[in-house]
Amino acid sequence: MRHPLKVWRDPSDHISALRIVTLMCLFAPLSKATYDSDAIRVDARPITELIHRTGDWALIFLLVALAVRPLSRILRFNRLLDVRRMIGVGAFAYAAAHFTLYIVDLMFDWREIASEIVHRNRLTLGFVAFLSLTALAATSTNGMVRRLGIKRWQRLHQAIYLIGLLVLIHYFLRFKLIESTPIFATGLFGWLIGYRLLVWWRKTGNELPTWMLLALSGVIAALTFIAEAIALGIQANVSPLRVLQSAFDFDFDMIRPGWLVLGAGLIVVVLDFMCARFAKQRRVARRVEHLAA
Repeated sequence: MRHPLKVWRDPSDHISALRIVTLMCLFAPLSKATYDSDAIRVDARPITELIHRTGDWALIFLLVALAVRPLSRILRFNRLLDVRRMIGVGAFAYAAAHFTLYIVDLMFDWREIASEIVHRNRLTLGFVAFLSLTALAATSTNGMVRRLGIKRWQRLHQAIYLIGLLVLIHYFLRFKLIESTPIFATGLFGWLIGYRLLVWWRKTGNELPTWMLLALSGVIAALTFIAEAIALGIQANVSPLRVLQSAFDFDFDMIRPGWLVLGAGLIVVVLDFMCARFAKQRRVARRVEHLAA
């Protein structure tokens, strides 16, 4: 049996290049923070900077963990599922660092920490998401899967979708003004949820057709544009239609999140098209070899 601490080895106890690359990616933000340590140290509020960095990476890795299942199907590469748990635990580790740094920033004043969590909506949502993510991380081992049973374990871990929503709201409320980054993250989250809803609706184990992925990308991008227009319209007290019209005023210094979501979706569509053709060619080649034999 593979030792549980040897995370660079796959379930068959072989060294996994995929796991090693994943570990490097998980430690990359920590390496970047170490490299930027001098700049962080002279910042007006260095701990706040680290709080924001760890929170950003917790959200990023949470979205990546949600993207593993769709990508494994689209790329026809099921071995990608082997690192999903590792990425999810990585998201929890950065969320734990995010919360720990917040405690340090308040000088371990537990009364003030409790008061902030109770009375500030953003912190309440973040704390609930963190507790939920802690529960998922604690039950992520094979032993816990056996104890809970696969069905109960799956139902528990479906809470990741609600956790993702809470984290996004927590992230949105960090900004006083409407920013493009949280809108882009929400668009990606919407695409990932939309993909799962389509798979559930079709009730087949097959990959979604390319045209359906294209339609999904277009719909989610359109919803991203509409959501941004409504939010900016309310903030600036202008008509959302005027904001929508400005979406076609291209400025490479600030690309609108709707276009970024559409671009990400189109990349997935191209990957699916290429992988589908490659898989079809392999099936034809195997059939020819079988007939020749």
